[in-house]
Amino acid sequence: MSKPDKRQMKSAARLYAVQALFQMESTDQTIEAITAEFEDHRFGATYEGDEMAEGNLNLFRELVEGAVNYQAAIDQMTDRALVAKWPIARIDPTLRALFRAAGAEMSHINTPPKVVIVEFVDVAKAFFPEGKEAKFVNAVLDHMAREAKPDAF
Repeated sequence: MSKPDKRQMKSAARLYAVQALFQMESTDQTIEAITAEFEDHRFGATYEGDEMAEGNLNLFRELVEGAVNYQAAIDQMTDRALVAKWPIARIDPTLRALFRAAGAEMSHINTPPKVVIVEFVDVAKAFFPEGKEAKFVNAVLDHMAREAKPDAF
């Protein structure tokens, strides 16, 4: 396999961050345990002949730590972007993890919001290939981005 480029490594880091946040919520693992597991067993590993993508380790850590450290603020921002009848607690846990990782990147990492939206819509497509979730994610993230970085629009 050829060496992945920086963009592919960042995309993989985002996907892994969503998986890690989902796993943390469903298993009550600590942030230290989950990041160690992903760094040791997922990044570039081979499972049943399939090679896992090499991820950008720094971005992965920043997303997971940011999502955990700023979860309350990110969840509030997500709630404001959702329809009133659908608080974040009622959302699919994978989408909840995705919104937390995206919210961390939008709020605490210097990535242009439009890049964050495109990247996390792609992550949504990886988890939900049918496509309707991707449109939902796009709408919610657009609302969140306009709140987090209004000057970018």
